[in-house]
Amino acid sequence: MSVTETRARRTTRVDAGPAEGIVAGRFTMVTAGTRRIGVIRLRNGEVRAIRDRCPHKAADICKGIVGGTWMPSGVGELNYDRHNEIVACPWHGYEYDLDTGAELFWPKGPGLRQYQTETVDGRVYVIVPETRAGRAES
Repeated sequence: MSVTETRARRTTRVDAGPAEGIVAGRFTMVTAGTRRIGVIRLRNGEVRAIRDRCPHKAADICKGIVGGTWMPSGVGELNYDRHNEIVACPWHGYEYDLDTGAELFWPKGPGLRQYQTETVDGRVYVIVPETRAGRAES
């Protein structure tokens, strides 16, 4: 873990491991201060990092099922899509878009807390802003 100054705000850069170890459909867990963060690769190859906390009732969201969802469709049709881009809360089944962090059926509601990621020399890092107290923020 390293600390840097970014746009007048301190950040913590957490090493999530080798880029090839971050795969679709499975979270790689890291810790920043007291925060658990899940890192995952989307179907399009992009990497996302989310706080391991469901906005609904604070469940460990990264223990939920990573899969897809049933898309709007016509009468008599069932269209399943977005495989490995949706996480379902293990407690109540709320579904969140791993790309945007939004809850699928209530997009104006609270979404997942997302963190920036970067890949440097084949390793993935999560960039976590620090609070004024100097700890990684939620």
